[in-house]
Amino acid sequence: MIKIKIKKNKDIIEEIIVTGHAKYDDFGKDIVCAAVSSITITTCNGIMSLEDSIFTKADSGKLFIGVEKVTDINQRLLNNMIIMLEELKSQYPKNIEIRNEE
Repeated sequence: MIKIKIKKNKDIIEEIIVTGHAKYDDFGKDIVCAAVSSITITTCNGIMSLEDSIFTKADSGKLFIGVEKVTDINQRLLNNMIIMLEELKSQYPKNIEIRNEE
């Protein structure tokens, strides 16, 4: 299962951690993992192409997204990313878990 932890302070996104594997299909053929990767990487690349307000660290099976400086751009794009991940979760509830922490 892919686990997504969203850490917020009030309504401000501070960090997002994505871990695990969806196990929808074999490694390399898993459309759920591919979709989560596409959504998260595209969002991070979009933010970083506009401003240096987030940092990312990708490690074996884990993606960490940290907000260094809160901006309208990174908050809007990260919120959009969360909406897309929640939509994907609604289609694959056995493969994705999203947890919000304050």
